[in-house]
Amino acid sequence: MKTMTHIKGVIFDLDGTLVESELDFGKIKQQLNCPFDTDVLDFIEDMPSLDAQQQAHQIIIEHEALDAMNAKALPHMHALLASLQQLSLPTAIVTRNSKTATATKLSQNNIAMELVLTRECYPAKPAPDALLAIAKMWDIEPASLIYVGDYLYDIQAAKNAGMVSVFINHNKQPDYQSQADFIVNDLLQLQHAILASNR
Repeated sequence: MKTMTHIKGVIFDLDGTLVESELDFGKIKQQLNCPFDTDVLDFIEDMPSLDAQQQAHQIIIEHEALDAMNAKALPHMHALLASLQQLSLPTAIVTRNSKTATATKLSQNNIAMELVLTRECYPAKPAPDALLAIAKMWDIEPASLIYVGDYLYDIQAAKNAGMVSVFINHNKQPDYQSQADFIVNDLLQLQHAILASNR
């Protein structure tokens, strides 16, 4: 069983993890004629022409831009990030969001994070590429890092990278949460867990 002790860095998902997100993936998939059970980014990648792909990406970017304008920080987010800074733990963000929408969300919510990787930087989660790139940049073994997220892809990405997966369930209980190494209800619970393991 992986533990949260001896953690040397924390990587976060963005939407639903640090900030709110009202992205309606059902609506996006409907607009793109993407089957409900197919990942939307995979669906676009499989489109036959570059033109179709660009148009589809534009539709997603428009939805994301709208969502970004209204995104608020989730409760206890700033306190958690301040705690990590006090513990001198490096932090980063890996999101499937676009660079533009991510930048809006970060600036609107005063999130000062030096290292932020979006879907334009590396293959999107659950691919582990972005997480492994951060481990390399920090020169820290992946097993000493935790990746925190609120969806199945976050758990899978952490596992694929050999990192400790922390799932925030926001008091809901999806079937797949049992695949995570740790489950927390919110960011306050995560803050307490990290502080306790670093005493």
